[in-house]
Amino acid sequence: MTLQPASLSAAPRDILHKIMTAALRAADPAVQIPRNMPKVPRGKTIVIGAGKASAHMARSFEACWIRENGSDDIANRLGGLVVTRYGHAAPCEHIEIVEASHPVPDAAGQKAAERILEIAQNAGPDDLIICMISGGGSALLALPAPGISLEDKQAISKALLKSGATISEMNCVRKHLSAIKGGRLALAGSRAKMVTYLVSDVPGDDPAIIASGPTVPDPTTQKDALAIIKRYGITLPAGAQKLLANTDHETIKPGHDCFTGNDVIMLSRPQDSLLAAADAARDMGLNTVILGDAIEGESREIAKMHAGIARQVATHGQPSQKPCILLSGGETTVTVRGDGGRGGRNAEFMLSLLLQLRDEAGFAALAIDTDGIDGSEDNAGAIMDGDSWQKAITGNIDLADYLDRNDAYSAFEKLDDLIVTGPTLTNVNDFRAILIY
Repeated sequence: MTLQPASLSAAPRDILHKIMTAALRAADPAVQIPRNMPKVPRGKTIVIGAGKASAHMARSFEACWIRENGSDDIANRLGGLVVTRYGHAAPCEHIEIVEASHPVPDAAGQKAAERILEIAQNAGPDDLIICMISGGGSALLALPAPGISLEDKQAISKALLKSGATISEMNCVRKHLSAIKGGRLALAGSRAKMVTYLVSDVPGDDPAIIASGPTVPDPTTQKDALAIIKRYGITLPAGAQKLLANTDHETIKPGHDCFTGNDVIMLSRPQDSLLAAADAARDMGLNTVILGDAIEGESREIAKMHAGIARQVATHGQPSQKPCILLSGGETTVTVRGDGGRGGRNAEFMLSLLLQLRDEAGFAALAIDTDGIDGSEDNAGAIMDGDSWQKAITGNIDLADYLDRNDAYSAFEKLDDLIVTGPTLTNVNDFRAILIY
């Protein structure tokens, strides 16, 4: 039995944009920072960190710190350095903000990481170190371990990004080739009290994976990293191969004294955004189904799974009746097959979804990276509705060919269906919404 079309309170695209806005608002770390302020130390308050959201986190902390504690003396004892992606800076009065490259590291990120490690090493027992950590920090804290060059790190990063490896696998390798990740920043600042604020962009919200866990224990090993390299057929530079064979360079493990008394505070998670999106959808009279906040896998294949569930809703009213929103988060991956294609994992998800639902009525969808940048392009993601396939036919746009070439950005650019938000200054990974009506 095919269910009849359901009425909507607004146009499908307007509904999706309102739900997306609610999801992004819930991911804003500035909402949670004032609720999680530490006590003023006798010495300095030192803010360090890295990630796409880290500058916004630092600005929010600085404003709240001065507002709540209010004296010139306390303000003058506030300082530090945070590194974020180019275009994601948020100006601060007392905390220095620098920008560097993501997802492939550059010399600016290396210099910033060197300075951040030195700042932590110089902190004393009366000082308080505040670490602002969010997704993207793995590339931005680009401090190669001894024997590895920045060029080596860049080559390995590029190979991992093209391989289809999951974020946990990529960060396992990254932290074992680093002089600052995998708990090493906590070791450097172990004379001071440390508080880490986290914005999660990883499935499962594991602090050891977020930005490769610079201030938390790492349970993974060099053998794990080597197994990942072998699994994806990546050729390591000689220095990296030698380092991973040297057990004296293991990351800092659970139970180490440097973590004693340190606090880790999770500010924003993918699930928070999904719950806010579900509330917004219900306010518009829609049924909601959250498929999961930790979905991983090849983007085009995950799209097929989502399309199958959407058809089940449309045809059988399962697992929910129309009108319905399917919501999901996590981090999918793209195995690059084509040459010269443009587009991130969310645009690729959407292109595969559009091909699955191409000439079926009653569907609209969007997928974005919540930091506002899908891969390395200027879009957050893409949107589609019942007109998208017709536009492809009219414009003689071979969408299957674009998917084969991993060129989803170009396809949606031609359809005028890219979503461009600019940097959102947060990052809780992928957000997907499919409307069935």
